[in-house]
Amino acid sequence: MRKLIFLFSIIQISVQVNAQIDARLFRHPDVSKNQICFVYGGDIWLVPKTGGTAMRLTSSTGEESYPRFSPDGNTIAFTATYDGNADVYTIPTAGGVPTRLTWNALNDRVVDWHPSGNSILIASSRQSGSQAFRQFYLVNKTGGFPEKLPVPYGELGSFSPDGNQLAYVTRITENYPFKRYRGGMASDIIIFDLQKSTAENITQTSATEGKPAWVKDKVYYVSDGGTAKRRNIYVYDRTKKTHEILTKFDSEDVNYMCAGPDELVFEAGGQLYLLNTTTNKYSEVKIAVLADMAGIMPRTINVGSRVNSYDISPDAKRAVFEARGDLFSIPAENGVVLNLTSSSGSFERSPSWSPNGKYIAYWSDKSGENEIYLYDIQSEAEHKKLTNFGKGMGWNLMWSPDSKKIAFINDRQQIQLISLPGGEITEIDKTTEQT
Repeated sequence: MRKLIFLFSIIQISVQVNAQIDARLFRHPDVSKNQICFVYGGDIWLVPKTGGTAMRLTSSTGEESYPRFSPDGNTIAFTATYDGNADVYTIPTAGGVPTRLTWNALNDRVVDWHPSGNSILIASSRQSGSQAFRQFYLVNKTGGFPEKLPVPYGELGSFSPDGNQLAYVTRITENYPFKRYRGGMASDIIIFDLQKSTAENITQTSATEGKPAWVKDKVYYVSDGGTAKRRNIYVYDRTKKTHEILTKFDSEDVNYMCAGPDELVFEAGGQLYLLNTTTNKYSEVKIAVLADMAGIMPRTINVGSRVNSYDISPDAKRAVFEARGDLFSIPAENGVVLNLTSSSGSFERSPSWSPNGKYIAYWSDKSGENEIYLYDIQSEAEHKKLTNFGKGMGWNLMWSPDSKKIAFINDRQQIQLISLPGGEITEIDKTTEQT
């Protein structure tokens, strides 16, 4: 009997340990005086600021995003798609039934709480007349008709402690297809005076700034300026009119940042950090989640509506499709559907069938960067890596009629040619920079 009890205890411990997941896929973290909230697996989770095991606050089939603590830390405002549309909800940090605050047919996104704690700043395109941009509104914490702010347009923002000013951006830069963007669509941090209806651009650089967070008399933001062009956290001192870089990540980017009463919480390289705004020192917060792991169980998914690219075999008897990051060989009429890659950990795209019908060339990031691979149809197993670019991006692969060369365009606007079987690369042409 003692042996059975001991064995049962070991099994229970094993189940509990296996149920803990190192949360590296969290999104939209925020911090209060005592807790951190974040989104993981489409739900909102809570964990002490010291780290540890997080507990799930919501478990709806809808997806939650942008959770923000109220100033007193007792309530979380968030965006959710419970009824097929993104609307604003609140929920007590102690748990309970979410309360819906907005009912517009267009999407509403939580941005910040007003310092008074009585209303919530949201971004919505409900009156913009275009889905290309959004405007700011204040909605009461108990609901009601949102009040439009006199800001022309905006996406993310943070109030000054007295609520009279708003640091904001007009674009969410992480939606851009490429990092290190330099151009007219690069966002700046703007401070809008709600009393005087005046605006001041406090960055005005060629880099991209975002994620403004106002703490006391300083505005914190994320920028990819600097020599490494990595997203790091900067601070703007309103009194001294100075900018200072606080983090020095040179191989990862700060992807999201929010402010609490005296700290910043941010994510970089899949890890969560807390930054003390008094000392400017930061350290990692170790977080694990307890979950039933149903989301990572093997399952069958219909990808018919998620086809992005394709090509047809030379004899027109089959076609190759890219859907959900895998390549599928599909018969023209009768036959089996073959998953040619079956790679849940990488993204395969832009398949191209050789004119002789023997190979399929495609792009894959299985090495960590975008490279060109070759699938030998006759061997049915061999996937040969043709390139070693190490970084960059490329587009559609075009075969020569003799199936001995592949042409493509890369992110440097170069037309390049790969010769088979050796993989030698020749530059055919490139654009020249205009000055």
